Amino acid sequence: MTRSETRSDPLRRGWTTGACATAAATAAYQALLTGEFPDPVTVHLPGGQTPAFALAVEERRADAAMAGVVKDAGDDPDVTHGALIRATVRFAAPGSGVGFRAGPGVGTVTLPGLPLAVGEPAVNPVPRQLMREAIARVAAAHRGSGDVTIELSVDDGARIAEQTWNPRLGILGGLSILGTTGIVIPYSCSAWIDSIRRGIDVALATGETHVLGATGTTSERVGAELYGLSGTALLDMGDFAGALLKYLRRHPIPRLTIAGGFAKLSKLADGHLDLHSGRSQVNLDTLADRAAAVGGDADLAAHIRAANTALHALELARAADVPLGDAVAEAARDAAKALLRGSELPVTVDVIAINRTGTIVGRAGPA
Repeated sequence: MTRSETRSDPLRRGWTTGACATAAATAAYQALLTGEFPDPVTVHLPGGQTPAFALAVEERRADAAMAGVVKDAGDDPDVTHGALIRATVRFAAPGSGVGFRAGPGVGTVTLPGLPLAVGEPAVNPVPRQLMREAIARVAAAHRGSGDVTIELSVDDGARIAEQTWNPRLGILGGLSILGTTGIVIPYSCSAWIDSIRRGIDVALATGETHVLGATGTTSERVGAELYGLSGTALLDMGDFAGALLKYLRRHPIPRLTIAGGFAKLSKLADGHLDLHSGRSQVNLDTLADRAAAVGGDADLAAHIRAANTALHALELARAADVPLGDAVAEAARDAAKALLRGSELPVTVDVIAINRTGTIVGRAGPA
């Protein structure tokens, strides 16, 4: 159970890793100039908000200062919730401006296609800009030059990063410092959708011609084994089929395989682009009609309309030797092709539907 599932009041917003890193860097630079750490430390976010952050750790040395902030993701089920984000600030050569280094637990970019050059620390553009602006404010207030190197680190970040897209995107060694607004909105889904887009960017940059969009780990394993795909060809689309397809329409890759559970693909077949159970539902009437269209009799259709779940409907159809899985896969493929229509280059689509055990229960080849 997630934190949010235990609450009945409105979900509490939190702060991104970028906002926390900015707070830590602000405090560390002020301490480097004045000898004193501001606690709490206030930061300025792109939307005009000015939250204050308490420091969890601080250390002043002759040539550097370090401050750390514990990330509070609010009620979002974020794997980085509770992570300690540290910024160590050192003086740099006059005129050099603000530079960034990856410390322990922060990743390094190793593949093209991301908004950062290969070899750069995985500190995204907006957090970099927030930190540059924060350094400039502190420099103006305390007569500093603003020429510093900021080394960012995250305690246990390498382990936490294993639960993210980073290894697949070629970000190795730890987490990314992320955020465009500084604020985490619970279940906004923006981070996942952004990861899908970055995954497509990396696939294009590394020359992939066949990618797999999967709803989960089991469907990803089945599709990857079937076609021999790995690494940057694998896109964890989760429930966000629409986000995947819309971005591919603007940034086409020659071939797309969609793999997913039968129930989720039945929703895509009905035109739903968000496959989450809280935002779209399986239509048993449509499943009954699809079964009838591929040979099912009136009795089977009636039983499917009264089924408990999509998988129950599938079991009824399979017992009657009616290829409902294939029919759903074909309709899902056609829905995907319709959304990809108008792309600059054609995208060939095929679909694989599986059951809970990972058995393929339906397939649709390219139209």
